[in-house]
Order: sequence, then structure tokens, then C-alpha cells
Amino acid sequence: MRPFLLFCLLPLTVWAQQPKADTTTLLEEVTVSSFHSTVRWKEAPAAVAVIGKDELQRYAPVSLVPVLNILPGARMEERSPGSYRLSVRGSLLRSPFGVRNVKVYWNQLPLTDGGGNTYLNLVDMNSITGATLLKGPAASMYGAGTGGVLLLNSNTAFSDRISDEAALAVTGGSFGQFQQRASWQHTGPGITSSLQQVHQQAAGYREQSAMRRDAISWQSAWKSQRNQLRALVFYTDLYYQTPGGLTLAQWEANPVQARPPAGALPGAVQQKAAIYNRTLFAGIQDELTISDILRLAAFVTGSRTGFSNPFITNYEKRNETNFSAGAHIGYHKKGPAGEFSWITGTEWLYNHSAIDNYGNKGGMSDTIQYRDRVHALQWSAFSQLSFGITRWELAAGLSINEQRFRYRRLENIQHEHKTTGIVAMPRFSVLYKVSGDLSLYATAAQGFSPPSLAELRPSDGNYYGDLKAEQGWNYELGFKGYLFNQRGTFDISAYYFRLRDAIVRRNSNTGAEYFVNAGGTIQKGTEARFGYRLPLNGKGWLQTINAWSSYAFQPYYFDDYRQGNADYSGNPLTGVPQQVIAAGLDLTMAKGFYFNISASLVSSLPLNDANDERAKAYQLLQAKAGYKTQLGTQELHVYAGADNLLDQRYSLGNDINAAGRRYYNAAAGRNFFAGISWSLKRARD
Repeated sequence: MRPFLLFCLLPLTVWAQQPKADTTTLLEEVTVSSFHSTVRWKEAPAAVAVIGKDELQRYAPVSLVPVLNILPGARMEERSPGSYRLSVRGSLLRSPFGVRNVKVYWNQLPLTDGGGNTYLNLVDMNSITGATLLKGPAASMYGAGTGGVLLLNSNTAFSDRISDEAALAVTGGSFGQFQQRASWQHTGPGITSSLQQVHQQAAGYREQSAMRRDAISWQSAWKSQRNQLRALVFYTDLYYQTPGGLTLAQWEANPVQARPPAGALPGAVQQKAAIYNRTLFAGIQDELTISDILRLAAFVTGSRTGFSNPFITNYEKRNETNFSAGAHIGYHKKGPAGEFSWITGTEWLYNHSAIDNYGNKGGMSDTIQYRDRVHALQWSAFSQLSFGITRWELAAGLSINEQRFRYRRLENIQHEHKTTGIVAMPRFSVLYKVSGDLSLYATAAQGFSPPSLAELRPSDGNYYGDLKAEQGWNYELGFKGYLFNQRGTFDISAYYFRLRDAIVRRNSNTGAEYFVNAGGTIQKGTEARFGYRLPLNGKGWLQTINAWSSYAFQPYYFDDYRQGNADYSGNPLTGVPQQVIAAGLDLTMAKGFYFNISASLVSSLPLNDANDERAKAYQLLQAKAGYKTQLGTQELHVYAGADNLLDQRYSLGNDINAAGRRYYNAAAGRNFFAGISWSLKRARD
């Protein structure tokens, strides 16, 4: 396969130019904060992918979509500006929109609610400084889930000197894209605090696809000799229009049109289809170092969401109240026989949703249809032991989980109760340090993922209390580490995941969705990621070349899946491309100039369970160039770039199993952006 050869040859062509000896530009030692502990990346016995500042600055500062899509096994889609969804290793099967079956945390505070939903589009990417993705059910220490866990991080580091920094930035681009940011940060030896305001808007590249987001966030941390307290507060007012899916004929004739009327059903423009989301979130986390070997951490969060969704067939209004709390204690001791660690803790998530459905009369709520009240609760408790001796690291853990729902339609008196019962999920791992730079690991972990609130009570207005939780075992073998005098990195893994009672989306004739259990799936695959930094000893105009590439092979298929008289057993998994390749070069030049170029190749994918229609393969080419300069205490950054340079016609966010075969949501064609940022930093003793 020609793309696969490109993937293999890109880093190798750079490695071949390796200089003889230069230890001044080795790659920084990467550490990951996962499984409630901090370890070196190459010694984490799991499929862990890390995003740092280089990846975040490689693209336009308006969306996480291209950033997360360079990670093998991850797929982030955008049906229209602001309408994101995220899947890991095939979890998109049950996520027609939003984020399900992937838990998301920000600075170890859960953004996922007790109903299993995550509003990832509320987070502005400029508020974070890095992220860690834990893939598969090996992340079960974070509670229920088979897809994985995304840990967003914000750097709130302390400093010996007191300093204050103010920054302003503006970015503009094609299709009415505009973003304005302002921030202030105070740093000192005992306190750090930052405040950020962001306004973003876009006209959209389709009819009925405009968006606007206003967000303000505050982060702060305080520390004493043995205690560290962190706080996170943000408010986001998000609005984005939803143009709806198109049939293949409509997409080929005019990909920028919104969903047109069909028979008695009006179109997206007529119904003013859109999402309104106003959310206030607050959380606090405390870490106490009891002794050199014992540490205690706890958190509590609360949030309030007002959500409205004028849709083709109805107008839904939701008021959501969320609370979460958790604590864990960690013991770590080094001795002559090796290192011993023990972590145990618990997490509790609660959601109350008041859901009212009305008729939609031209974008205005009309006659009441349903009034529902739902209480959702998830709790988990976990414990993990690990022991390291010479070259070996052995770990075993267990988490117990339960989800409860209490549902009531206000016109009825009786409540519906649903519980998964208590489910135990074990995890085992072993890591062998082949050398100081290379590690080989194996894991076996059981995953458990109950249906989310949006699946039990979907947009068709019915309650599906008979939905079962997904469960399955994942087995994985990986090899990772550093090469070429620690200038290169690699991470290769192979896994086999068998899922039972897979949750799959269905659509009624009107387009309203509902979900069913669909037998099972076999999800086996291979993932690889390579990187190499080539230093040029500061001579000439070119200073550093950083080459990187990633590859995911995902031949997933349904196992024992029947729908009525149709037998879909053996069909490739809906919505999952079999191969995804990403590769790029980052060039650092003299006098503050830089240039980045990256390519993504995505194979075709089935759009329905019958596999009788597929989205075509596509190739994306992106580039960005910029200039940074330091002017005393000020820094100036000017940049410009382009996306989809090949002007590909593709759908980034297909509506899988859509009614009327309306699968396609056209992505933007060739588009450009440019921006400027300025900061002023003052330090004092």
C-alpha cells in the first residue's frame, strides 16, 4: 500500500541523516500522569499517547480536531463548526454526536457527568497545555468505560520568582473564522493563578453551520510544605447551528447545502436546527503529602447546564445539574528488593436532568410533547498494587462499578428504576525493561460500559430501560522507548478486544435516533507512532528537523450480529476506517522562524451496518508557518497556515445508520488562517 510506504519512509529518511555525536539536543524525558500516579512514558505498562506543546501549536489554535487525529487509534470528528465527537478504537459506533464511552478529565477533575455524557466542545484548546490519552479498557481505574480516557492538563507550575504575564491574541480565517483571546497569569513560589477570556465565531462552510463560543476560565493553585490545593472554574456560552446530513446524491450535487425538506418533514434551515449550551463548572482538588511514602488526594465538582436543541422533528430543552467527588490514597516505597506501590480510591458522579420536548415550529418551541426527569448515578472503587524489581514491573488492579438510573415521565406516577448491579473489572500488566531506553509490556483488562442517559432516553422521546451494558476483555502487547541516542521515539502495540452487547445507533423514519444492543464485535488492531528530532548544531538557517508519523490498522468486525432477518456477522464495524496514517515535519529555523507540514490519509469506511454504502478515502495536507521574537519582556508571535491544501471533498463526521441514507456532513474545502499574539511578562524578586 503506497500510503503505508510513505508512513515507513518518512522518519527513516531523516534518521539516515543522523550526525555522529551531539548530546546537547536530546529529546526531553516524557512523563505521564495516569492511573493516579506519575511515571516515565516508556515505563507506563499501557497504550498511552501524549500530546505536548509542539502538537498543540502545530495547527490553527481554534480546534482540537487535527491535534487528536494524529494519535493512532483516536478519531475526532466535526460535523459542523463546534459539533465535535471523539472515539477511541471504534467507540464511535455508539456516539452519533458528542463524546460517549470515553471519559474526559481536566486536571484530574471529571468533565464526564453521571449520565455518561461529556461536553468536550465547551473547552477552549488554548486553556490546556497538554493531554494524555489512555486507550482501551486498561483505563478502568477511572470507572466504567471500554473506549478510553482523555486527560486534559493545564500547566499551573510554581516558580521561585514572582511574575505576572498578560497576553492578547487574534486569529482569523476562511468561512468567517475569528477568535480573540485575552489572558493574565500570576506565578510565584506559593501561588499561581490564571484568567482567560475567549471569543470565537465562524460563519460556517455550509448553510445553517454558523457558530459562536464565549468562554471565561480561571485556574489557581496554592501550596504549602505538604499540601497543594487546585481550583478550576469556567463558564461557556456555546451556540452552533446543525445543518444535518445529506444523501450521496445531495452531497455530490451541492455539498454545502443544509438538509433539505423531505416530504412532510421540513429542512434544517426552516427549523433553525441548532444547539444552545450554557454551562458553569467549578471544581477543587486537594493533595496532601502525609509522609515521604504516603499521599492523599480528593476532589469535588459541581456544574449547571442549560441546553436547548431545536431539531427537525422537535424542540428539546434540558436543565442539568451535576456533582462529582472522589478520593484516593497512594503508598510508594523504595527498598533494597525493589519498588512497591499501592493506590486505592473511589469516584462518585451524579446527574439530574429535567428534559422537556416540544414541537418545533420554525425554530420556536410549540406544544409540549414529553416532560421527563432523570436521576443518574455512577460510582466506582478501585485498588491497584504494583511491584518493581530489577528489570520487571508487575501490576494487578481491580475496580468495582455500578450505574443507577431513576426515570419518570411527569404524566405518570410510577418511576422506572434501572441498575447494572455491581460489576468487577480486573486489570493485569507486566513490563520488562529491555534496556535503559526500551520497554516491552503486556496487559489484560476487562472493560464495562453502561448505556448513557442519551442512549436510554434518546431524541425519539422514548425510554429504553432494557439496554444492556457493554462488556469485554482486552489483551495487548506493546514495545516502546527511545532510539538513536535518545533522539528518536517509537511506540508499537497490538491488541485484541472482544466486546459483548455492543450498543448501536438506529434511526426512526423521521430521523429521530434510538439505540439497541447488537450482539458483539471483534476489535483487533495494530498501532504505531514514531518521532525523531534531528539537530543541526545551530549552523545555517535550518536549526532543527522534527519528523513524526503514526499508523493505525483497525480491521474490526461484527460478531454474531443479527437484525431481523439480516445477518451482519463478519461485516466491518460501522464508521471505523480500517487504516489511518498521519505524518509530518516540523522545521525550526534561525531568527525565530518555523514551518510545519503534515499529511493525513484515511481509508474508506462503512456508513451502515449492512455495509452497502461507504464513505470514500481522503487525504489531507496541512501547513503552518510562523515567526516568534523576544523584545525584552515582550514576545511577539505571527503565524499563517492552511488546511485541506489538496481541496479534498470529504465528510468529517458521518451520520452512521442514518434514516433516508443521509450519511454525509461535508467538511471544509481548502481554507486559510492567520493570527498574531503578544505577551508581556514582568518578574520581581
